[in-house]
Amino acid sequence: MTRLVHKQGPLTADQLRAIVKKYDANNDGGLNKEELKDAFQSLGARLPGWTARRALHHADANGDGVIGVEELGALLQYASKHGYNI
Repeated sequence: MTRLVHKQGPLTADQLRAIVKKYDANNDGGLNKEELKDAFQSLGARLPGWTARRALHHADANGDGVIGVEELGALLQYASKHGYNI
């Protein structure tokens, strides 16, 4: 799993799961495009739908249309690279 260094240090597996749980509206254990859109909107994205599509393209390694916990590190790297603080 990719590790992201956060302001307080590396995010733990429990912190990654908490991020998914916070935005996982349908409780399937992952984040789909609409859930990512909601997450980026809450983070202040000017174009949350576009940002969600780009993030999904970047982080969805298995191509199933959902960011699972195992792919969350790549999503957080994308978000951090583009100025979003988780």
